[in-house]
Amino acid sequence: MTQYAIVTDLDRCVGCLACSVACKVVNNVPIGNYWNKTLRIGPNPTEGGSGAYPDIELYFLNVGCQHCATPECTKVCPTEASHKREDGTVQIDKSKCIGCQFCVMACPYNVRYLNAEERVVEKCTLCEQKTAQGELPQCVSQCCGMARWFGDADAGFAGFKGPRGEVLGDYLNSYDAAQVHKLPDVGNGPSFAYILRDMKWQGDA
Repeated sequence: MTQYAIVTDLDRCVGCLACSVACKVVNNVPIGNYWNKTLRIGPNPTEGGSGAYPDIELYFLNVGCQHCATPECTKVCPTEASHKREDGTVQIDKSKCIGCQFCVMACPYNVRYLNAEERVVEKCTLCEQKTAQGELPQCVSQCCGMARWFGDADAGFAGFKGPRGEVLGDYLNSYDAAQVHKLPDVGNGPSFAYILRDMKWQGDA
C-alpha cells in the first residue's frame, strides 16, 4: 500500500503563509477559499506559567485535506466523484460531481467547498499534477522554513523529502512518538502528521 502524506514540523513553521499562497497560485484556487489554511494557535499560557509574556506559547498549524485512510467524504458521495486512489490520496472527479455537497458536510476538517462558478466541490489534491511527475506538492517545495515534508506514510516518516531533496530523518531535530500528532480521528484515519516538541498540542480543541 501507498499513503502519500505531508508531515509538518510545527517548531520550524514561522507562519509566513508561503505554503497557502503558493497553493492558491498553482491550483487556481478562487478568492475566499483555501486548500491549505495556516491557523495561529495561541498565544496560550505555558503550563504553570503566569499567562503573561514570556510565559506564553504560540505555533502555526497548517490544515487542509488529510487524505484519510477511510475518508468520510467518499462514503457519502452518491456518484463516486470523491474517491481514494492507489497512492492513498483522496481526489474528486469533476465530471461526476453534481455539487450536492454531501462530502462538504461529512468532512470533519471543513476543508471542502463548492466552486460557485463551476458548481463542483474542490479541495487539496496534494498537487497530483506534480506528484505524478515525481515532483513535490507546491506547499512543500515553497516552504522556506523547511517545515513541510512529503512522502509515503506507510514507509515511515524518516524518508519524507523536503524542498530541495533533503530527507526528514537526516535533517530534522530528533523527536519521539509522543511528539507526533494528528488532527482528531473520527474513524477516518487522517494521514497527515504534525511534529510539536516543547509546546502543548492544541489540535484536538
